[in-house]
Amino acid sequence: MSGPSEALRAMVGSTTVIPVLTIEDAGYAVDLGRALFEGGLKVLEITLRTPAGLTAIREISQALPEAIVGAGTVLHPRQAEEAAMAGAKFMVSPGATKGLIDAVNSTGVPLLPGCATGSEAMRLMDEGITFAKFFPAEPAGGVPYLKSLGEPLQDIVFCPTGGIDLARAKAYLALKNVVCVGGSWVAPKAAVQAGNWAEITRLAKEAAALRG
Repeated sequence: MSGPSEALRAMVGSTTVIPVLTIEDAGYAVDLGRALFEGGLKVLEITLRTPAGLTAIREISQALPEAIVGAGTVLHPRQAEEAAMAGAKFMVSPGATKGLIDAVNSTGVPLLPGCATGSEAMRLMDEGITFAKFFPAEPAGGVPYLKSLGEPLQDIVFCPTGGIDLARAKAYLALKNVVCVGGSWVAPKAAVQAGNWAEITRLAKEAAALRG
């Protein structure tokens, strides 16, 4: 039976890493998105932690129509509506409430909701969600903890996010219940501020090659 989780998994495809981007100035959004896209990371999460977030989603989506641009840190129903209007193709939240799930579902855009425990994962499964964000991955127990959830919870898979870097990402990607990982290390603040797009493309290529 198909549903939002299956649609999101198909959308993500063979992606290894979803960059988690908190953009302070929409003026560099397209350059940043292009640098990551050219490095092989075609699925991008733009958080709504700054006023520039919605504008960045809109501008990257228009400039790079082949990229899959989503909205992160979606906390409230109104943000879900705004993100959908800005062109977000998926949404990510650090947790999940029934109200938020219903609001995102009403937009027709798939949601990647966060969870950190077995009980939270089971509640998501009750809502028909079988693809979730494991967050905050490292503080919550990391690879050993997520691996331990795999046997009893075989019907849900994860995108771990939180405290992950290149070295840790490979261990997560080796788990059977991991589809991809999320991380901000591919777009370090210093490189973004310096406009060092070549360095960000290099980091993106490293990340894209993790499963290869």
